[in-house]
Parts: sequence; structure tokens; C-alpha cells
Amino acid sequence: MRIDIITIFPEMFKSILNESILKRAQEKKKVVIRLHNLRDYTTDKHKKVDDRPFGGGPGMVMTPQPFFDALKKIKGKRKAKVILMCPSGKTFTQKYAKNLAKNKNLIILCGHYEGIDERVREKLVDESVSIGDYVLTGGELPALVVVDCLTRLIPGVLGKEISLKDESFENGLLEYPQYTRPANFRGIKVPNVLLSGNHRDIEEWRKQESMKKTKKYRPDLLKK
Repeated sequence: MRIDIITIFPEMFKSILNESILKRAQEKKKVVIRLHNLRDYTTDKHKKVDDRPFGGGPGMVMTPQPFFDALKKIKGKRKAKVILMCPSGKTFTQKYAKNLAKNKNLIILCGHYEGIDERVREKLVDESVSIGDYVLTGGELPALVVVDCLTRLIPGVLGKEISLKDESFENGLLEYPQYTRPANFRGIKVPNVLLSGNHRDIEEWRKQESMKKTKKYRPDLLKK
């Protein structure tokens, strides 16, 4: 997979993209992530990419010209899905992530200020995406969330594909509780079934605990 990110703050991405699984995925060439500074594509001599909104109102709106020129250069004739990170987009879920991960080329636009000129959304964007019902300073943090989630879904990134199967939201439920050594930590013991070696009993326990955990913390998932 190749992911291009268009942003006015490319430095925000570098430390996270160069750590942990994201770093290893790039080193193994499972994913190529390229950062593009939107200011490099503006025709404004002061490198401005925003202006006052027509009709008045607070704040500034990102202008269309830099986005149109950036996408023309970055996308070229490639077939790539363009997504815009914004509060009014479709909610990003694990199911949605799995569908999005089927694309070999993604271009992510990071909005800022009071938003992006609507002509960018109408003419350039394939899908608008939101990571939740709240407002952030810009689209950079949501873009990192999307990149991290999608990278983990690429075959070979996590090593053992089975590790994805039982994670939270994969089957519509939260993941079952996890324990590790020691079996008795300061009087708090690991459930006996996990020490039994009986894989059928362990699997049944995990199913039941997954249901209980979901009912306690995310009952809305059970309703779905």
C-alpha cells in the first residue's frame, strides 16, 4: 500500500511514523508513506493556504488552489482513493478500515482552520472520514489514526495474521481479558481455566468474557 498525506504540518507525523510497527512496516516495504507540505503547492508568494470565508464568520478557510495543484502533481494518472479527514465525514470503524485497506493507493487530505473550501470536497474527494463526534485542531491526528489502523491490516505487518482475529471490534465485541506471568501477583490470581491447558474450555471462557466485557463497557455494540 502507498499512502500520501497532504498537510501543512508534515513534521507532526515524522516521530510517530518512525516508531514501532509503522516503522517496521515501512522498512519491510509493506507500506510506503509519503508526506507532502501543502504550502509547496500554493501560488501565494507568502505561502498562504487560507483566506476569509465568503459571507463572513469567524476563522479562516483553506483555499482550493493548493489542493487542486497538489493532487494533480501527486496523484497524476494513478488510480488512488482521496479521503478528507473532517468532523462531518463517515465514522471510521474497524469494518470501514478493512474495506479501505483494500485500496493500494490512498491520498489523505488534512483539513485545518474552519475547514476546506467546499469545491475541494465536491471535485477531488472520494470519501470524507471522521474518527469521532468531536472537533480537533486539524486533520493530522485523525490521519495518523487512520494510517496506523490500516497499516496493521496489511498482510505480513503483524507477523501472525491470527493475532488480528480476536482483537476488539473484529467480531463486533470487545476483546476478552488478557493475563501474563506471574500467575499470582500480590494475591491477585489468573483465572484457573487459563492455566488448565484445556483449549476448548479456554476458548469458551474467552467468548463469555468477551460478551461480559462488551455488555459492561460498550453495550451499544451488543445492540448493533
